[in-house]
Amino acid sequence: MIRVVIADDHNIVRTGLSHLLARADDITVVGLAASGREAVETTIATGADVVLMDLSMPDVDGIAATREIVAQAPDTRVVVLTSFVERTRVIDALDAGAIGYLLKDTDPEELVRGIRAAARGESPLAPKAAQQLIDSRRRPGPADQLTGREREILILLAQGHPNKIIARRLEISENTVKNHVTRIFQVLDVTDRTQAALWAQRHGLDRLAGAPQS
Repeated sequence: MIRVVIADDHNIVRTGLSHLLARADDITVVGLAASGREAVETTIATGADVVLMDLSMPDVDGIAATREIVAQAPDTRVVVLTSFVERTRVIDALDAGAIGYLLKDTDPEELVRGIRAAARGESPLAPKAAQQLIDSRRRPGPADQLTGREREILILLAQGHPNKIIARRLEISENTVKNHVTRIFQVLDVTDRTQAALWAQRHGLDRLAGAPQS
Protein backbone atom coordinates (compact mmCIF):
# COMPACT_ATOMS: atom_id res chain seq x y z
CA MET A 1 0.00 0.00 0.00
CA ILE A 2 1.33 3.44 -0.98
CA ARG A 3 0.94 5.88 1.90
CA VAL A 4 0.30 9.42 0.70
CA VAL A 5 0.30 12.84 2.37
CA ILE A 6 -1.55 15.64 0.59
CA ALA A 7 -0.14 19.11 1.22
CA ASP A 8 -2.24 22.00 -0.10
CA ASP A 9 -3.53 25.17 1.53
CA HIS A 10 -6.98 24.83 -0.08
CA ASN A 11 -9.34 22.56 1.80
CA ILE A 12 -11.39 21.81 -1.30
CA VAL A 13 -8.27 20.59 -3.09
CA ARG A 14 -7.23 18.37 -0.18
CA THR A 15 -10.72 16.93 0.07
CA GLY A 16 -11.05 16.36 -3.65
CA LEU A 17 -7.70 14.63 -3.90
CA SER A 18 -8.51 12.47 -0.89
CA HIS A 19 -11.73 11.27 -2.52
CA LEU A 20 -9.95 10.67 -5.81
CA LEU A 21 -7.15 8.61 -4.28
CA ALA A 22 -9.59 6.62 -2.14
CA ARG A 23 -10.73 4.93 -5.35
CA ALA A 24 -7.28 3.40 -5.89
CA ASP A 25 -6.95 0.06 -4.11
CA ASP A 26 -3.18 0.39 -3.67
CA ILE A 27 -3.10 3.97 -2.28
CA THR A 28 -4.11 5.25 1.13
CA VAL A 29 -4.09 8.86 2.30
CA VAL A 30 -2.40 8.93 5.71
CA GLY A 31 -2.31 12.69 6.25
CA LEU A 32 -3.45 16.12 5.12
CA ALA A 33 -1.46 19.32 5.52
CA ALA A 34 -2.51 22.93 4.99
CA SER A 35 0.95 24.50 5.19
CA GLY A 36 4.53 23.68 4.43
CA ARG A 37 5.43 23.25 8.10
CA GLU A 38 2.48 20.92 8.62
CA ALA A 39 3.51 18.97 5.55
CA VAL A 40 6.92 18.28 7.03
CA GLU A 41 5.53 17.31 10.42
CA THR A 42 2.80 15.09 8.97
CA THR A 43 5.20 13.34 6.64
CA ILE A 44 7.64 12.54 9.43
CA ALA A 45 4.85 11.41 11.77
CA THR A 46 3.19 9.09 9.24
CA GLY A 47 6.25 7.79 7.42
CA ALA A 48 4.54 8.54 4.12
CA ASP A 49 5.86 7.00 0.93
CA VAL A 50 4.74 9.89 -1.30
CA VAL A 51 3.87 13.53 -0.62
CA LEU A 52 1.77 15.55 -3.06
CA MET A 53 3.19 19.02 -2.50
CA ASP A 54 1.65 22.32 -3.51
CA LEU A 55 4.16 25.13 -4.00
CA SER A 56 2.27 28.19 -2.77
CA MET A 57 1.50 27.64 0.90
CA PRO A 58 1.63 29.73 4.06
CA ASP A 59 4.24 29.36 6.80
CA VAL A 60 6.78 27.43 4.71
CA ASP A 61 6.45 27.23 0.93
CA GLY A 62 6.43 23.96 -0.95
CA ILE A 63 10.03 24.16 -2.10
CA ALA A 64 11.38 24.75 1.41
CA ALA A 65 9.11 22.01 2.77
CA THR A 66 10.35 19.63 0.08
CA ARG A 67 13.93 20.35 1.04
CA GLU A 68 13.18 19.60 4.71
CA ILE A 69 11.31 16.38 3.94
CA VAL A 70 14.10 15.09 1.72
CA ALA A 71 16.65 15.88 4.44
CA GLN A 72 14.66 14.29 7.28
CA ALA A 73 12.92 11.45 5.44
CA PRO A 74 15.10 10.52 2.44
CA ASP A 75 12.95 7.49 1.60
CA THR A 76 9.87 9.68 1.07
CA ARG A 77 9.20 10.77 -2.53
CA VAL A 78 7.91 14.30 -3.02
CA VAL A 79 5.80 15.00 -6.10
CA VAL A 80 4.96 18.64 -6.71
CA LEU A 81 1.32 19.18 -7.67
CA THR A 82 0.78 22.78 -8.67
CA SER A 83 -0.75 25.17 -11.18
CA PHE A 84 2.59 26.83 -11.91
CA VAL A 85 4.91 25.70 -14.68
CA GLU A 86 7.43 28.54 -14.77
CA ARG A 87 10.94 27.34 -15.48
CA THR A 88 12.42 28.65 -12.23
CA ARG A 89 9.75 26.90 -10.15
CA VAL A 90 10.29 23.59 -11.91
CA ILE A 91 14.05 23.77 -11.51
CA ASP A 92 13.91 24.98 -7.90
CA ALA A 93 11.49 22.20 -6.93
CA LEU A 94 13.60 19.46 -8.49
CA ASP A 95 16.79 20.94 -7.06
CA ALA A 96 15.13 20.85 -3.63
CA GLY A 97 14.69 17.11 -4.05
CA ALA A 98 11.23 16.62 -5.56
CA ILE A 99 11.13 13.45 -7.64
CA GLY A 100 8.26 14.61 -9.85
CA TYR A 101 6.37 17.66 -11.05
CA LEU A 102 2.71 17.42 -12.05
CA LEU A 103 0.07 20.04 -12.80
CA LYS A 104 -3.34 20.34 -11.18
CA ASP A 105 -5.08 20.12 -14.53
CA THR A 106 -3.69 16.64 -15.13
CA ASP A 107 -6.12 13.77 -15.66
CA PRO A 108 -7.02 11.89 -12.46
CA GLU A 109 -5.71 8.64 -13.93
CA GLU A 110 -2.42 10.32 -14.79
CA LEU A 111 -2.09 11.60 -11.23
CA VAL A 112 -2.60 8.11 -9.82
CA ARG A 113 -0.04 6.73 -12.27
CA GLY A 114 2.33 9.48 -11.20
CA ILE A 115 2.01 8.54 -7.53
CA ARG A 116 2.66 4.89 -8.35
CA ALA A 117 5.67 5.84 -10.47
CA ALA A 118 7.08 8.01 -7.68
CA ALA A 119 6.66 5.18 -5.19
CA ARG A 120 8.77 3.02 -7.51
CA GLY A 121 11.47 5.68 -7.57
CA GLU A 122 10.59 7.00 -11.03
CA SER A 123 10.13 10.67 -11.92
CA PRO A 124 6.66 11.64 -13.14
CA LEU A 125 6.88 14.91 -15.05
CA ALA A 126 4.11 16.84 -16.73
CA PRO A 127 5.03 17.42 -20.40
CA LYS A 128 5.12 21.19 -19.86
CA ALA A 129 7.47 20.77 -16.92
CA ALA A 130 9.71 18.45 -18.92
CA GLN A 131 9.87 21.02 -21.71
CA GLN A 132 10.94 23.69 -19.24
CA LEU A 133 13.79 21.44 -18.13
CA ILE A 134 14.87 20.83 -21.70
CA ASP A 135 14.79 24.55 -22.48
CA SER A 136 16.76 25.39 -19.33
CA ARG A 137 19.56 23.08 -20.39
CA ARG A 138 19.73 24.26 -23.95
CA ARG A 139 22.60 26.72 -24.27
CA PRO A 140 22.91 28.77 -27.46
CA GLY A 141 26.32 28.34 -29.02
CA PRO A 142 28.25 30.27 -31.65
CA ALA A 143 26.65 28.27 -34.47
CA ASP A 144 23.24 29.62 -33.41
CA GLN A 145 24.48 33.14 -34.17
CA LEU A 146 25.36 32.29 -37.77
CA THR A 147 22.90 32.94 -40.56
CA GLY A 148 21.91 30.12 -42.87
CA ARG A 149 24.25 31.47 -45.56
CA GLU A 150 27.14 31.72 -43.11
CA ARG A 151 26.61 28.13 -42.02
CA GLU A 152 26.71 27.05 -45.67
CA ILE A 153 29.97 28.90 -46.18
CA LEU A 154 31.46 27.47 -42.98
CA ILE A 155 30.58 23.95 -44.11
CA LEU A 156 32.24 24.47 -47.48
CA LEU A 157 35.21 26.17 -45.85
CA ALA A 158 35.63 23.19 -43.49
CA GLN A 159 35.64 20.89 -46.51
CA GLY A 160 38.75 22.73 -47.71
CA HIS A 161 37.31 24.83 -50.52
CA PRO A 162 38.73 28.28 -51.33
CA ASN A 163 36.57 31.38 -51.62
CA LYS A 164 36.45 31.13 -55.39
CA ILE A 165 34.89 27.66 -55.32
CA ILE A 166 32.55 28.61 -52.50
CA ALA A 167 31.36 31.62 -54.50
CA ARG A 168 30.76 29.48 -57.56
CA ARG A 169 28.91 26.83 -55.59
CA LEU A 170 26.61 29.32 -53.87
CA GLU A 171 26.31 31.58 -56.93
CA ILE A 172 27.45 34.69 -55.06
CA SER A 173 30.43 37.00 -55.56
CA GLU A 174 33.82 36.16 -54.12
CA ASN A 175 33.78 39.48 -52.27
CA THR A 176 30.51 38.49 -50.57
CA VAL A 177 32.12 35.22 -49.50
CA LYS A 178 35.03 37.16 -47.99
CA ASN A 179 32.63 39.36 -46.00
CA HIS A 180 30.81 36.32 -44.67
CA VAL A 181 34.08 34.60 -43.77
CA THR A 182 35.15 37.66 -41.80
CA ARG A 183 31.97 37.58 -39.77
CA ILE A 184 32.26 33.82 -39.25
CA PHE A 185 35.72 34.37 -37.76
CA GLN A 186 34.28 36.98 -35.40
CA VAL A 187 31.39 34.78 -34.24
CA LEU A 188 33.55 31.69 -33.70
CA ASP A 189 36.35 33.77 -32.16
CA VAL A 190 38.97 32.34 -34.52
CA THR A 191 41.62 34.06 -36.60
CA ASP A 192 42.01 31.97 -39.73
CA ARG A 193 40.42 29.39 -41.99
CA THR A 194 42.23 26.48 -40.37
CA GLN A 195 40.84 27.31 -36.94
CA ALA A 196 37.35 27.80 -38.39
CA ALA A 197 37.58 24.46 -40.17
CA LEU A 198 38.71 22.71 -36.99
CA TRP A 199 35.82 24.30 -35.07
CA ALA A 200 33.34 23.08 -37.70
CA GLN A 201 34.82 19.58 -37.61
CA ARG A 202 34.61 19.40 -33.81
CA HIS A 203 30.93 20.34 -33.99
CA GLY A 204 30.12 18.05 -36.91
CA LEU A 205 29.24 20.86 -39.32
CA ASP A 206 31.61 19.55 -41.96
CA ARG A 207 29.39 16.47 -42.28
CA LEU A 208 26.13 18.35 -42.82
CA ALA A 209 26.59 18.65 -46.58
CA GLY A 210 28.15 16.52 -49.24
CA ALA A 211 31.40 17.59 -50.79
CA PRO A 212 30.65 20.17 -53.48
CA GLN A 213 31.58 19.64 -57.03
CA SER A 214 34.09 22.10 -58.41
